[in-house]
Amino acid sequence: MESVTKQKIAWSLADISESTGLSIGFLRNDVRRGTLVVRRFGRRILVLEEDLRDYLVKGSQREKGGET
Repeated sequence: MESVTKQKIAWSLADISESTGLSIGFLRNDVRRGTLVVRRFGRRILVLEEDLRDYLVKGSQREKGGET
């Protein structure tokens, strides 16, 4: 039987923190600043895969003196 691999399409802040090593507080600050785009579902906050990729790319560019 063929196994099916499920790919995540949205991440919680806790998931992102665990995967990247960035603190949840740091991520929440970037949500408040609008740097990290989130979707709200009731009390649940999720970050779509493409928004997370954009955030991580822009974050690394900021460190190199790129856009803020």
